[in-house]
Amino acid sequence: MLEEYKKEILKSNLEHRQKEVIEYQVNIDNFILALELAKQDETLTAFVTQLEELLASNIYEQKKAKIMLAVVEKQLKE
Repeated sequence: MLEEYKKEILKSNLEHRQKEVIEYQVNIDNFILALELAKQDETLTAFVTQLEELLASNIYEQKKAKIMLAVVEKQLKE
């Protein structure tokens, strides 16, 4: 009974973690494209800096999310 409940929770968490990784990737792609455009305008240096920080932060957070996704996947295989 408890093992079945644990599997249900893990399956639900799996979908959440998959979506989380994808959402970070969408943000990463958007920041990269926005940086290309913003760098063309010399008056947007502060915005470029902000985008670079957001990009770095999202890459870092996605790495963490991928680890958590791998943990859930591993538990579901056991």
